[in-house]
Amino acid sequence: MNLTVLSAGAWGTALAIAFAGRNQVTLWAREADVVAGMRSTRENNRFLPGHPLPESMLIEDDFDAAVASADLLVVATPLAGLRATFQRLAVIAPGKPLVWVCKGLEAGSATLPNKIAAETLAPGTHYGALSGPSFAEEVASGLPTAVTLAANNADFACATALALHTPRLRIYANDDLTGVEVGGAVKNVLAIATGISDGLGLGLNARAALITRGLAEISRLGLALGGQRETFMGLAGVGDLILTCTGDLSRNRRVGLALAKGKTLAQILEELGHVAEGVSTAREVANLARELGIEMPITQAVDAILHHGVSAAEAVEQLLSRDPKKEAV
Repeated sequence: MNLTVLSAGAWGTALAIAFAGRNQVTLWAREADVVAGMRSTRENNRFLPGHPLPESMLIEDDFDAAVASADLLVVATPLAGLRATFQRLAVIAPGKPLVWVCKGLEAGSATLPNKIAAETLAPGTHYGALSGPSFAEEVASGLPTAVTLAANNADFACATALALHTPRLRIYANDDLTGVEVGGAVKNVLAIATGISDGLGLGLNARAALITRGLAEISRLGLALGGQRETFMGLAGVGDLILTCTGDLSRNRRVGLALAKGKTLAQILEELGHVAEGVSTAREVANLARELGIEMPITQAVDAILHHGVSAAEAVEQLLSRDPKKEAV
């Protein structure tokens, strides 16, 4: 299959490397210096250094040409660029099947990616989201990984999962697109929370409590939006949550650790040098939860720290002072 990955960030590059074993892969990048560097060194030194690009992989800087040659598109742009990318694809390649790999809710509208796709792509387009516990560094290194592909068409999900599946990158088909996306979005917010907890030295018990109660928050929101409960017990739910909350490769966890040290958000994002989707998603999820009347105290605490000037210590104290109640999911 001819496969084009749109955007050569760390995750897009890692997937291009993984998929090149079974497919003819084209990797498109917007940045001229990144394209030139990958062509000359066969490595993405800016976003994923230390991982050679397969000789069979094509590097492209012409968006239209990269799209035209593909049987399937993998959209690896950050969430902020997703709507514009879909709108462009609807014009130059209407109906071409695609999957995206970003996680979160659109800033300002709290819209899930699959809703953006429904609003912008040509009618009848098959599309889906690839999500689950996965760090770019490990995927690029060929370490075993399992993820979920949820789509708007069950046959497309199964066929695409089979086509992209490798012994080291196992892909499971799923028909709960909303549930998979809610899991992928909210877990980034909870990773910031666990980073704060660990940075403050609150201990492993506290981390376990945050992850468990965080899963309850994911489930509440996901069910309210039409997701299926079993999805949150799978790879795109608890699997992704555990990895992002405990793995030191997690950008969102690193944001939380830095907040606990007293750094400002501006300092943290500048030092990080990459997008941490949980920062903007925290605001959108907290607002959406209030609108829907859903209790999400951890998410709201993270939003207060990031966007409303509340200190990490103060937010933790507020969480700990909440009245005890019956455990519920």
